[in-house]
Amino acid sequence: MSKKNTHPDQKYIEGLLQNNSFVIQAIYDKYVPKVLHYIANNSGDVDKAQDVVQEVLVTIYHQSKTENLKLTCPFDAYFFLLCKRRWLNELKKTNQKEVTIKEEVVSITDDMLLLAEEASLFAEKKALYDAMFEKLGKKCKELLLMAFKIKNMQKVAEKLGVSYAYVRKRKSLCIGQLTEMVQSSSAFKKIQNQQL
Repeated sequence: MSKKNTHPDQKYIEGLLQNNSFVIQAIYDKYVPKVLHYIANNSGDVDKAQDVVQEVLVTIYHQSKTENLKLTCPFDAYFFLLCKRRWLNELKKTNQKEVTIKEEVVSITDDMLLLAEEASLFAEKKALYDAMFEKLGKKCKELLLMAFKIKNMQKVAEKLGVSYAYVRKRKSLCIGQLTEMVQSSSAFKKIQNQQL
C-alpha cells in the first residue's frame, strides 16, 4: 500500500465501517448513479448494476475492517474503478461476445490502481475462504464460528459443554483442515501467482 497521506475521502470508508446511514446515503446519492449509468450502457441493467454496487461496498467494508484500508485517492474514482472491474469480470464470466464498452473518462492514478488491485485480491481471497469454509463439516464450522465470535476459548468450551483442552485441539484441527483445503485449491494457486 502507498505510504502517501490518507485522502480526506477516508470519511466514506470510516462511515461504511461504522454503518453510518448518512455516509452510506451520501455514497448512494453521489457515486452510485455514475455506476448505474456505466453498467446500463455496457450490456447491463439497473438490477445488475445494483448488485455490483452492493458487492463492491461489501468488499470495501471487509477490506477496511480486516486490512485497515486507507484511501490515498478520491473515493469516487476508487469506487468507480472497483465497480467497473467487477462488472467487466462479470461480463467475462458470462462469456458475452458482443460487449460494447463505453468508457467513462476517469483519471486513474497509480494509487487508485494499487488500491483497486488490493481490493480485487482481497475479494478473491475472501470468496475462496468462504467457499472452503462452507465445505467444512458441521461441527468444525460451528466451533470456528463460535470461536471467532466469542474469542475466549474457555467460554467456548463451557458453551459447548466440553473441556478447554478439547476445544483448543479441535479448533487447531479445524483450522488446519480449512488451511489445507484453501491451499490445495486451484483458486489459491491463481491468487498466489497474482501476488508475485
